[in-house]
Amino acid sequence: MSVERSRSGRPTPTQAARLTDRIRRAAFDAFLENGYDGTTMEAVAQAAGVTKGTLYARYPDKRALFIAVSSWALTRQERNERVAEELPDGLAESLTVIARAILARSVDPDIVRMSRIAIAEAARFPDFALSSQAVTWSPRIQVIIDLLRRHEGEGTIIVKDVEIAAEQFFAMVGAMPAWLAAYGIYRTPEVEEQHLQHAIELFLNGLLVRRPG
Repeated sequence: MSVERSRSGRPTPTQAARLTDRIRRAAFDAFLENGYDGTTMEAVAQAAGVTKGTLYARYPDKRALFIAVSSWALTRQERNERVAEELPDGLAESLTVIARAILARSVDPDIVRMSRIAIAEAARFPDFALSSQAVTWSPRIQVIIDLLRRHEGEGTIIVKDVEIAAEQFFAMVGAMPAWLAAYGIYRTPEVEEQHLQHAIELFLNGLLVRRPG
């Protein structure tokens, strides 16, 4: 597949971004279908409709491609449209919307499969955990941070460290389901909702301002 180019002969920023996205998606599907060892740079290039030179210009080897694509896959929010919705006015209601989106993401089949591959290859890539941790949570946690700061400004809650609180909330509602799913263990939706509501209640008990009466 050819790539339209600017007058200088190079792809425009928009075209380059689209090309990168196409390569990432092709690599993601390839790793899911064939695993790390079964995936080749040549197969990814062919699936993405680019030359091997184009692929290698962005990723010097399969190891770099795997780390980049794994981190990208764990940060995508396109499957979590509820996170992008306008949040309710109430803090508890907003946290519920966010928590359900985090939970859905945690047990998303493709993300679970990629997590399993990452776990299996962890010994081969000791720096993967560090690189993924730096980016995996930030987009999602930022939504919680913004929410907490807004309510803190309104005097609804008192938060000693908003960033830490947001990270803890993320972990409370998403970390355990993701960990269980990686090992093939799934709780029923009803049980997950019970855990989710309990986590929200515990979280709010530590933040809400107590007023006389």
